[in-house]
Amino acid sequence: MAMFKPCIVVPVYNHEHAIGAVVDGLLRHNVPVILVDDGSTAACAAVLDDLASTYAGKVTLVRLPHNQGKGAAVLAGFRRAQAFGYSHVLQIDADGQHQTADVPAFLALASAHPQAIICGHPIYDESVPKARLYGRYATHIWVWINTLSFDIKDSMCGFRVYPVAPVAALAARRSIGRRMNFDTDIMVRLFWDGTQVINLGTRVSYPTDGVSHFRVWRDNVMITWMHTKLFFGMLPRIPQLLARKWQTR
Repeated sequence: MAMFKPCIVVPVYNHEHAIGAVVDGLLRHNVPVILVDDGSTAACAAVLDDLASTYAGKVTLVRLPHNQGKGAAVLAGFRRAQAFGYSHVLQIDADGQHQTADVPAFLALASAHPQAIICGHPIYDESVPKARLYGRYATHIWVWINTLSFDIKDSMCGFRVYPVAPVAALAARRSIGRRMNFDTDIMVRLFWDGTQVINLGTRVSYPTDGVSHFRVWRDNVMITWMHTKLFFGMLPRIPQLLARKWQTR
């Protein structure tokens, strides 16, 4: 069996007030961290430089020349992880909404199921905006349609563990959503490729630094277009998806 060698990738865009606490929480688990600066302002860039210097050998900083979106930042982190020889990437958001204490549970499950994606299933507290909470259900329904499955409980959670190899193969073969459409797009396409999804409940709060980069009109239009493309991509895969469901049963 191949060696399980994980790292953590954190896409960062102007979360200078939260990222220090996130990194501190992550480093308690003795797993290397790759921070990807997605064209942040000078204030955030300075904080990231300081973290990389303070935790040299534990934190690697990748800097994109301009803002390209969450998906582009995560994929840049994947490329660096692959170059360093890591087998798995734990992705976590930079705004502090996720519980870094849950990292060992995610990695233990990934180690036990190295070919699977371990996907966070959010357990929200009262801080979650109701519009965001209810709005997620539209994506859930589309994902269930586009996979002909209920295997993916929440495709939008930014806390998950991927095996590097299938992500690298998918990214080499086709374009993946580069902004807020990334998490769902890559999850559905990896599922189509036959990657197992294992859901793990994790508490989520919104967010510690009060910064959200979700742009209601732009991102909702982009996500709607993504679902449309996935739907038409699902249609020729119906026999394959139904056969997979039957085999699982």
